[in-house]
Amino acid sequence: MVKSINQLRPKFTTHADGSDAVLFIHELVGEEDGPTIGISASIHGNENTGSQAILDLYRALKDQPLKGRILLLPVANPYAFAVNERFATIDKVDLNRQFPGNPKGTYSQQLAHAMTNEFLNVIDVHIDLHSGTDRPTVDYVYIWNDERLSRAFGSKLLYRPVENKQGTVFGGTTKSVTIDTRNIPVAVIELGGGIVDQTPYVKQTVDGVLNMLKTIGAIPGDPWTNPKQIVVNELAGIRPTQGGWLEPLAPANGEVIKGGQLLGRVVSPYTFEVLEEIPTPFANGVMIMQHLTRNLVHSGDYGFMVGNLEGSTD
Repeated sequence: MVKSINQLRPKFTTHADGSDAVLFIHELVGEEDGPTIGISASIHGNENTGSQAILDLYRALKDQPLKGRILLLPVANPYAFAVNERFATIDKVDLNRQFPGNPKGTYSQQLAHAMTNEFLNVIDVHIDLHSGTDRPTVDYVYIWNDERLSRAFGSKLLYRPVENKQGTVFGGTTKSVTIDTRNIPVAVIELGGGIVDQTPYVKQTVDGVLNMLKTIGAIPGDPWTNPKQIVVNELAGIRPTQGGWLEPLAPANGEVIKGGQLLGRVVSPYTFEVLEEIPTPFANGVMIMQHLTRNLVHSGDYGFMVGNLEGSTD
């Protein structure tokens, strides 16, 4: 069983209003030895599906057998989270491009440094929960350095970054600490988001993470057999070049989309003119991210993500 539960509050600076800037970490310690598993969410403040899932994970884990430790970091970017923005309003930079951080840098660089020292450097496995912000909805898992762990989440679609292919790989992410420096097992989950009920995505996240914990032996139980999975090594992110209502026309996430099909169109809320039609970029693709409802977008906002089925594997 869980032997102890501790709330850790490491302070890293003081806010201008006099309050302490801290990391909110929940530590679950098992009765048996095992790895320290870190589960984090909301490194971007408008991706709170993972934070909701961590709350439910905490409730599910606190009364069951556990080997090792679990560190839960439900809100990695509190100032951004509080205002439902991607970036903290203090410095307006992307926290997930600042690692390993700088204790004498901007607020977000100080936060990244604290997260590196107090969380990323003390865990043996990292499960990082992301979602599709507060408008688009996403569903896929990265394969980094532990394919078994990534597959155990149970998503239908996985993405394996390959050099010289289109994709979403950036510098200064948590990966620069966990993989590039420490080479610990990492799985990055991209699930949920959008102006829709998050309950199904939260449940899917909780079920998937519990299966990951079973797979690595942290909690008892037999892992499920994964459904048929597709691994793509190329994906394209498509942003509208016009602002207005983005009307989705694509099939559901996980479904095939063929060349010539439209992902969506941008319509002016003022003149009702169709400002832009957005086609799929691949002859044979699969939907990974989209707006599920008619949403207002600016030019250059997140729009769609499509995986290339050419060269994909099971």
